[in-house]
Amino acid sequence: MSDRPTERASPARDEPLWRSLIHAAACVQGVRAGRTLDDGLGKARAQAGNPGAVHDLAAHALRHLALGEHLLAQGAARLPAEPLNSLLTLALTLLASAPEKYSEHALVSQAVEAAAALPGGTRLKGFANAVLRGFLRERTNAMSSAMRDPVCELGHPQWWLDRTIAQYPEQWREVVEANNRPGPMTLRVNLRRTSREALARRWVADGIESRPIGVSGLILARARPVSGLPGFDEGLCSVQDEAAQRAAYMLDAQPGMRVLDACAAPGGKTGHILERTDCDVLALDSDPDRLALVRQNLVRLGLNAELKVADAAKLAQWWDGRPFQRILLDAPCSASGIVRRQPDIRWLRRPADIARLASEQRDLLNQLWTALAPGGRLVYATCSVWKEEGRDQIDAFLQRTPDASLIGEPLQLLPLSGDADNHDGFFYAILQK
Repeated sequence: MSDRPTERASPARDEPLWRSLIHAAACVQGVRAGRTLDDGLGKARAQAGNPGAVHDLAAHALRHLALGEHLLAQGAARLPAEPLNSLLTLALTLLASAPEKYSEHALVSQAVEAAAALPGGTRLKGFANAVLRGFLRERTNAMSSAMRDPVCELGHPQWWLDRTIAQYPEQWREVVEANNRPGPMTLRVNLRRTSREALARRWVADGIESRPIGVSGLILARARPVSGLPGFDEGLCSVQDEAAQRAAYMLDAQPGMRVLDACAAPGGKTGHILERTDCDVLALDSDPDRLALVRQNLVRLGLNAELKVADAAKLAQWWDGRPFQRILLDAPCSASGIVRRQPDIRWLRRPADIARLASEQRDLLNQLWTALAPGGRLVYATCSVWKEEGRDQIDAFLQRTPDASLIGEPLQLLPLSGDADNHDGFFYAILQK
């Protein structure tokens, strides 16, 4: 689903690197077992002294996971069990692809210290030291071997690379390489409460540099904790990628309109709709915990909407029969457009997921169309780059829905590395009844 929280720094507390390596390796181990990075980071925030460092370490390892696994398999006489396996995989990705962050001596020393702190650490310590120092001795040959494998070189599963090449034969490498660069921290300015220029000036006074993007966005030169960002707690801004900020403008809700945000959590787009105009918004989400995030965001922004826990595709659960003039369907999707922010996605997704999600999207479109008033507008959005979840989905809907028409052309945004706008991958289509 789109509108997932962007990567952002967490307040740093004193903690030796070896402890952060242990927590980050646990996150990597979790992803390899099928759990999300967010799950692991949630535990790290409660236990780690520097959760920001843990996030950065784990995210880096996941961007280069195939490389780390290859180097470990190549350099170890036998593959170690967990948690040492993920710890060494993490350390090898840092030695191989982040030499500017840590000196080799310091990183090896801290990784060995981390191994020593694991159960059975006395025995593991020597093994870890041998593997890491062995890589440093054989770096040139080891990297040459790894880079012959496109999965190691480009940091994506082979099926993901094949699909990207097939759908974007001229741009596939740019898309893949952009996925391996962390996304910036982008804020949406609440123009109901302040101006972009005024907020940027306030930040300058606190030593925070930013630049404008889109209609109401600001990109920070350096990510920082939102808790220390002037104006955030006052509701003057929200964390939201520029691509996601386009939804409310495309919806173009007018004063007094009845508006449905069908898959609302965590509430970034709900808040933006209400920042732009006074309208009657119903926000749905099937997960009560995630719907609570919508409420928190609206409280911080000083805005109000009706919130309901419901499956948007099951109209009998929530619809009173009164049509909506505007519907935003930010549909559950593969999230293939936000891999730079959520590097675990590439390893957790499977090809079968695309067909399953496309089926869910088709059902949501069919059901919600009945709740749209004649002359009304439905904005279909996914944070995906796959055509099955974008243009193909809309073309099929138009073929089977005679009272539906497009307003303008659908928009497929790609997370290209050279893109001056620096946005996530997103698809939009505006449908009129």
